[in-house]
Amino acid sequence: MDISKDLIAASSTPIVLAILAEGDSYGYAIIKRVRELSAGRMEWTDGMLYPVLHRLERLGHVEARWEVPESGRRRKYYRITPGGLAQLAEERKQWQAVDATLRGVWGMSLSHPLSPPPLPADA
Repeated sequence: MDISKDLIAASSTPIVLAILAEGDSYGYAIIKRVRELSAGRMEWTDGMLYPVLHRLERLGHVEARWEVPESGRRRKYYRITPGGLAQLAEERKQWQAVDATLRGVWGMSLSHPLSPPPLPADA
């Protein structure tokens, strides 16, 4: 199943913030975590992730720092800020409202998923 670019873009902020709420991380590890959480259905690239991280950094939702781990390769680590945690809580509320709305709409149509809705009696 291919997930649309629009849906991936819309979900990128809460996903990144939620991953960083688990602990500090760097780009490749975030991409790997998204793949793991989505069971391979979401394949993010550097070109998609880094603009999101840079925007979140500009907004003050994440902070970045450079580290040289034992492997010797310099990496930029990202940490969620208190403002980022507040933003994550807001994003969660919004996504829960969208999820509830879709479940309501889809729940009504599950009995006849291929049938159009009935027309009003006066039509």
